[in-house]
Amino acid sequence: MIRATKVSKLQRWSEPPADTVVLDFDDRHRRRMAMTGTRGLEFLLDLEHAVALRGGDALVLEDGRLVEVVAAPEPLLEIRCNDPQHLVRVAWHLGNRHLPTQITGRALRIRRDHVIEGMVKGLGARVIEIEAPFDPEGGAYAGDDHGHETHGHAGHDHSKHDHGGHDHGHHHDHDHHDHDEHCSHEHHHGHSHAHEDK
Repeated sequence: MIRATKVSKLQRWSEPPADTVVLDFDDRHRRRMAMTGTRGLEFLLDLEHAVALRGGDALVLEDGRLVEVVAAPEPLLEIRCNDPQHLVRVAWHLGNRHLPTQITGRALRIRRDHVIEGMVKGLGARVIEIEAPFDPEGGAYAGDDHGHETHGHAGHDHSKHDHGGHDHGHHHDHDHHDHDEHCSHEHHHGHSHAHEDK
């Protein structure tokens, strides 16, 4: 089976693609996976490292042909707020829970989740159920093979640290209780270096 071993990012390719693959968010965060294009082209995605693919990127086959990536529509929640400050406050609460979040000009989009829906409504936001491609911001989870959120801060990979002989043990002391607007204490997300390398 022919392999796709490279990715050509959006706007860096212009020739007509040999085929197209329609992938949801999870399948756009793989390193190795058998795929079939909409026109029947079968190939193996075989990248050196997992890459966060976006709609409009192209997979480069060993023979130089391209397969265009299209982001599949998914069941999402679109969160709308009263003003930019309100939007930022809701975005902070989503980020504090490490939720992949797409930021549009006027709204935030997340995967459907009844618990989070209740939380954002409690913060005064309006929530609309939509079907749309999910293209969240890159971040700590962007390099993860399955697109699931990880707790590596600023996207760095703790497994590659040279700790020079001292035991760090990377354990993140995140306080994950429900914060509300009346929280009087501050939350510091600094990583407490007791590093458990995984």
